[in-house]
Amino acid sequence: MRVAMFGYQTWGHRTLQALLDSEHEVVLVVTHPRSDHAYEKIWDDSVAELAERHGLPVLLRSRPGDEELLAALKSAEPDIIVANNWRTWLPPEIFELPPHGTLNVHDSLLPSYAGFSPLIWALINGEPEVGVTAHRMDAELDMGDIVLQRSVPVGPSDTATDLFHRTVDLIGPIVRDALTLIDSGKAVWTQQDRSQASFFHKRSIEDSRIDWSWPAQDLERFVRAQSDPYPNAFTHHRGARIRIISAAVSEGRYGGTPGRIFIREGDGVVIVAGRDARSGRHRGLLVRRIRTEDGSEHAASDYFRTMGGYLTARP
Repeated sequence: MRVAMFGYQTWGHRTLQALLDSEHEVVLVVTHPRSDHAYEKIWDDSVAELAERHGLPVLLRSRPGDEELLAALKSAEPDIIVANNWRTWLPPEIFELPPHGTLNVHDSLLPSYAGFSPLIWALINGEPEVGVTAHRMDAELDMGDIVLQRSVPVGPSDTATDLFHRTVDLIGPIVRDALTLIDSGKAVWTQQDRSQASFFHKRSIEDSRIDWSWPAQDLERFVRAQSDPYPNAFTHHRGARIRIISAAVSEGRYGGTPGRIFIREGDGVVIVAGRDARSGRHRGLLVRRIRTEDGSEHAASDYFRTMGGYLTARP
């Protein structure tokens, strides 16, 4: 088949590489210009550079739909468009243009976690598995009929970075297998259960701010979901921002006010956590390592020399 590809960052790069490694012909590549957004500078393998190395025509667009792009698509005569990590809405005159429409590849197990940063949100929420979905694009965000899904389990110590590497390795196989099914006429399309759909917004720095009223179990996952190279979970101590880069749930149960720097335990320092922490029935967050604004890392037991005081959401 003749394939036009829309994609960005490492997800798009892996998709284009899978197409180049397949028997299909890539006839046009459309990608976004580089961005200064904190989350878009992570996993930023260039789709444009890969396409140019292979002599493919490339168009850079922040948003699609202009006459030049539409003319280029029509001239390329693709049988199908394949999209992955295209960051803006595609209009029907694009996604319905090829005979086989547009295959979108999304890094969640749809219908859950449609939208943005699905791995981070899924880890924060304690999902037992994550994965990748290949589905037909329609006018609704990530809600078209599904042709293939692949999943991987989430382990008790996995970070968002771990899950990224596992799911990005699914992209090549799912793209090639989905196109084989479509090209052979053997694809079976399954309608998504709209009642189970959930949609998530783009993340910003504000979304990494720690709320000490969350239970310790949730905060421990929150820290793992903000693993390097993502912007780390952060809080404030004596007016200065500090980033929590390693944490666990405490062994003991500790009561008091959320955010209180309470006691040393094992290799860390326990911070009281939870909306009803005053009951003393819940565990705290055992902070093991922190990073200050100058980039220095410290063991929590070295950084918090004395117990007492509070970690706060704002200075």
